[in-house]
Amino acid sequence: MHADARKETVEHLLRAVPGSIALHHDLTSAPGGTVLRTLRDSGGAISADETPLVNDCACCALREDLVPELERLAAGGLTLAVVELWDSVEPRAMAEVVAAHAGDALELTNVITAVDPALVLPCLGNGDDLSEAGLSAAATDRRTVGDTWARQLEYAPVLAIADSEEADDEDRALLAQLHPTARQVPTGSSELTRLAFAGFDVESAAAAQHPACALLPQDADEAGVTTLVWRRRRPFHPERLYAALEDLCCAAARSRGRFWLADRPDTLLAWDAAGGALCVESAGPWLASLPDAAWDLVPAMRQAAAALDWHPEHGDCCQHLVFTSPGLDRDGIEQLLDSCLLTEAEYTAGREGWKQLPAAFGPLLDSVA
Repeated sequence: MHADARKETVEHLLRAVPGSIALHHDLTSAPGGTVLRTLRDSGGAISADETPLVNDCACCALREDLVPELERLAAGGLTLAVVELWDSVEPRAMAEVVAAHAGDALELTNVITAVDPALVLPCLGNGDDLSEAGLSAAATDRRTVGDTWARQLEYAPVLAIADSEEADDEDRALLAQLHPTARQVPTGSSELTRLAFAGFDVESAAAAQHPACALLPQDADEAGVTTLVWRRRRPFHPERLYAALEDLCCAAARSRGRFWLADRPDTLLAWDAAGGALCVESAGPWLASLPDAAWDLVPAMRQAAAALDWHPEHGDCCQHLVFTSPGLDRDGIEQLLDSCLLTEAEYTAGREGWKQLPAAFGPLLDSVA
């Protein structure tokens, strides 16, 4: 979404890699029924062509057009095609499309997100729908600016950092805490050029985003920015947690993780909040609820994460939520979350007793197909 930083990054790669080409699908014209595909090199524009929408979805048109165009460019002996995604397109979907067609002609060499540090908090805290910002990819697009930006940031292993005079220590601390495992490099550096060819594994990247084994940030406190990691074993009381959702999702610029409810003890639930908007959804079963034979079908990274979390009574069922924000009220969040857990009396009632608790999350979870 940081368009100026993105263009700066692309221009650097075009200059640094002889014969490279940037491929960009501009979705601005999507309401009129088309998507504009442009090609350019270090000297400027090469071509501009329109491609029709697919199922009234601009991103669908991008997916349908992207691989054939990359294969055509590869057939011409191109060294590097920089796929410059439009503002609200998320990298994971496109990376997986390219990787699915990789072979002798195509190779996905990396995913890079360009960042202006001064814009991280304004984007992350923006709860507007993409449609309000003129950035929706389809009429049915219900994403927000904040959650879209968070996924763009957290998926990429490399962040190209623009030199921003407006950025301060707080901005840089926030960026570092949101994605501590990312490699940060300046937009115009030779290191960025090298990393563009470092390689990328979509399966590992997907596993790192899955709530069951996500590489979540660690506790941190720097330049006024705090990351709180909250872990507990006891399940949530569904009614008390539901009543606290509004306060919790507004308590931090970004929060995410996994949790479990007493009335749904076998279901791993994902927590994803940005810009004051919260998404809660089922992420499948906890491994503790599966028969032993099913473990062979589970990815190794998921098994390893479960083993690290394993409890003799509850298996991998746990609360693991992370909150990151400037001015974070660490004590207040901890106290609120702790108050939502089962009391000792409720806990000793056991699973049969838990299932009698009010199904407060039914409207959020049971209406999703």
